[in-house]
Amino acid sequence: MTLYPHMLAPLDLGFVTLPNRVVMGSMHTGLEETGDWARVAEFYATRARGGVALIVTGGMAPNAEGGVFPGAAGLYTPQDIANHLRVTDAVHAAGGRIAMQILHAGRYAYSKDCVSASAVKSPISPFAPRALDAEGIEAQVAAIVTAAARAQQAGYDGVEIMGSEGYFLNQFLARHTNKRTDGWGGDYANRMRLPVEVVRRVRDAVGPKFILIYRISLIDLIPDGSTWEEVVLLARAVEAAGATMLNTGIGWHEARVPTIATSVPRAAFAWLTQRLRPEVSIPVITSNRINTPEVAEGILASGQADMVSMARPFLADPDFVAKAAAGRAAEIAPCIACNQACLDHTFSGKLTSCLVNPRACAETELTYAPTDTPKRVAIVGAGAAGMMCAIVAAGRGHHATLFEAAAEVGGLLNLAKVIPGKEEFRGLVDWFATSLDHAGVTLRLNHRATPADLAGFDEVVIATGVTPRDPEIAGQDAPHVLGYEAVLRGAPVGKRVAVVGAGGIGFDVSEFLVHQGVSATEDLDLWKREWGVGDPADVAGGLAAAGPQPGPPARAVTLLQRKAEKPGRRLGKTTGWIHRAALAMKQVQMRGGVTYDAVVPQGLQLGTAAGPELLAVDTIVLCTGQVPNRDLADALIAAGQTPHIIGGADVAAELDAKRAIDQGARLGAQF
Repeated sequence: MTLYPHMLAPLDLGFVTLPNRVVMGSMHTGLEETGDWARVAEFYATRARGGVALIVTGGMAPNAEGGVFPGAAGLYTPQDIANHLRVTDAVHAAGGRIAMQILHAGRYAYSKDCVSASAVKSPISPFAPRALDAEGIEAQVAAIVTAAARAQQAGYDGVEIMGSEGYFLNQFLARHTNKRTDGWGGDYANRMRLPVEVVRRVRDAVGPKFILIYRISLIDLIPDGSTWEEVVLLARAVEAAGATMLNTGIGWHEARVPTIATSVPRAAFAWLTQRLRPEVSIPVITSNRINTPEVAEGILASGQADMVSMARPFLADPDFVAKAAAGRAAEIAPCIACNQACLDHTFSGKLTSCLVNPRACAETELTYAPTDTPKRVAIVGAGAAGMMCAIVAAGRGHHATLFEAAAEVGGLLNLAKVIPGKEEFRGLVDWFATSLDHAGVTLRLNHRATPADLAGFDEVVIATGVTPRDPEIAGQDAPHVLGYEAVLRGAPVGKRVAVVGAGGIGFDVSEFLVHQGVSATEDLDLWKREWGVGDPADVAGGLAAAGPQPGPPARAVTLLQRKAEKPGRRLGKTTGWIHRAALAMKQVQMRGGVTYDAVVPQGLQLGTAAGPELLAVDTIVLCTGQVPNRDLADALIAAGQTPHIIGGADVAAELDAKRAIDQGARLGAQF
């Protein structure tokens, strides 16, 4: 008997039966733009072999002006069809099914040629769109229909029409962007004409036995977005026009409410899918922050949706479904919703990968082949880099011994998991521990390795991490000055705090210090209040009329940095604004362009552009960066050895787990 009977139940669509209720949601990876179609095919085929019922590709542009950026992939020529056939053939050979998402970006296109319902510029783009006339609208509809027909020719099992997240079709639906007074604007019957017409004509073009998913925005999270009544009207009209299923979209890209970051509660928006489901007779798919079989099963068992869509979890572990079905859920590499290697890469023009799984989008380049010559490998340091190296090396057949001075594995990941909003790191540490055991790694905990311990090994890996950088502030040895590790491990802190250093650690420590009570990430109602998420049945767009209502901060915190720039400017491209907004809601004062002249009994003496200033605080927390912990490595090198050095011991860059895990995996694959 399976632990996940609802998740693993088949779904009969009438002309095809899906083997389970899990969709791999659309993600733009950048793979198609590389032109390496063998690599694209293997990426999707790997997920098909992992047991997912239906894959949805990253968004393919229907025409040049609809691409999210110049040169965005699409189906424009016969050669494009041939390239995509390589993908669909690989997925079908692996026993899977795949649908192509058709995404017209509208005013979100990063191009001077972008088009939309009206000439309303997006706040996240430098380009104002051109308002389409009736002939221009027809041209866009025809392009989308042609893309769907070409997808069918290219062997896809279906298409998903992107109508949410503030893209082109969504722009016609909402008064926020549709200012038209002709037959495509004004009342909702006119504003919803375009998506309904698109679905109807796509269905006519592809026939009845082809999956047609419409991605519908259930809550726009912008002013003058759709009302719930309008959402239902659209859902029914799209069903009547020929949609096979409705997939859930949440929030426009310009919305100032986080929707998929790690601080968002799991399944935070399934309540909306639950409300929509009885309004239509076709299957409804829910999405956003679903990352474990238990969460998926709970949603389906409670009747909140017919299917669940997970995107980034299939970057983290392509075998998600197969492992769940085999009773091996503890072995599923968890998506921690960090965005660091996926969305941050996408919006920076880089190829997507995954912090947890460096093989994501590198399946043909990074392989973990079994070794023919097993070695004895010593790894010192059970942080992210060391653990990953040990897991990969042992998994390939090497005899790996992992030394760790502490009583538990995880290194500084154990500090990350205590930050409110980073609870997902608990699961990551648990997964690493499970994987070390499963790979057969010999663990030596509570053991600070010496050169003598490492004698006799064929390979020695130093992953000893970092030590905090000494800021050399006069008087910093005072009792009211603490390091970030001591604070996160529970050292007493006063009510007025100066956090020195506004990098990622400084922001995390500040979040830790202003927090009190239950984490909003683990209390959906509290999270909705804090971010001002309301009900689209009450207010168009679903923003609460009262706005965000954060609770009071536990402490008065001032976050300081030397650089004369906006604190947090160098944080993650897609998550930095969330961290800045969260601290602002907790009344954290963020200041740049200061010097730390001296610690005094009354607080911290600063140098500012206006002159000296005493910042009166009870506690000063040092978050002033790190330096590599190279003592053991230097001792080995001095003795004539050549250890491998990875992670923070190699480069102490803001506790970069993404780079550390990637280094560990690639080294483990080389032995």
